[in-house]
Amino acid sequence: MRFLRESFIVFRRQLRMNLRNPAWVIIGMLQPVLYLLLFGPLLKPLVKQFGADNAYTFFVPGLLVQLGIFGAFFAGFSLIGEWREGVIEAERVTPASRTALLVGRLWRDVLQLFVQALILVLLGWALGMNASFRGAVFGIALTLVVGAACAAASNALGLATKSEDVMAPVINMVMMPVLLLSGILLPMTIGPDWLLNASDFMPFRHIVDAVRSSFGDDFGGSEIFWGTGWALLLCALAVWWGTATFRKESA
Repeated sequence: MRFLRESFIVFRRQLRMNLRNPAWVIIGMLQPVLYLLLFGPLLKPLVKQFGADNAYTFFVPGLLVQLGIFGAFFAGFSLIGEWREGVIEAERVTPASRTALLVGRLWRDVLQLFVQALILVLLGWALGMNASFRGAVFGIALTLVVGAACAAASNALGLATKSEDVMAPVINMVMMPVLLLSGILLPMTIGPDWLLNASDFMPFRHIVDAVRSSFGDDFGGSEIFWGTGWALLLCALAVWWGTATFRKESA
């Protein structure tokens, strides 16, 4: 109960900060929406080559995971600002759990991601996406787990580097192979064998496949198992890393 109360206090403060300056929320929401509106129609003539019947049913799940990964990866930038202003130092002198300091921030990031994901899915349905309701619910839930993992890793990286100049190129370096090898925009099956084999070692590719399978209401394949497993594992490792970084700062 104490842990939940401490997490909620941190979450409430973070939420108030976001509501005062919602620019990042709007910008983060507009990017996948623009992808959906501008890139989605280009897939319609090609979608049958991907083994899909509906371009938006194929494209929206990938955009969901992209939103969860790339949007959450920028969470650490605000943490650097808080560290510079002395907020982190003030929180460290309290008896609050170091995990609660991280989890409260993750609640803010997950709530923001949920609103963005809901808008994206509703827009996809409006454009003709053919996805089941339970599949969409599962896909959003899996996206939230991925978003929590990326936000926790971003917070840990931000607190470790304490510099936007260092953090920005690191994130860009990570984003490029993730975007290319996860099959977010195009399926890896249309590429050469060496690229397909390389993507097998990219956890986010299995997560994208799982979300696409759920949107297609296919819960009997192995994609759901592997995607869910990787999402939970990445989230657990990222939360452990984030908590360890907060504890190290307390030393």
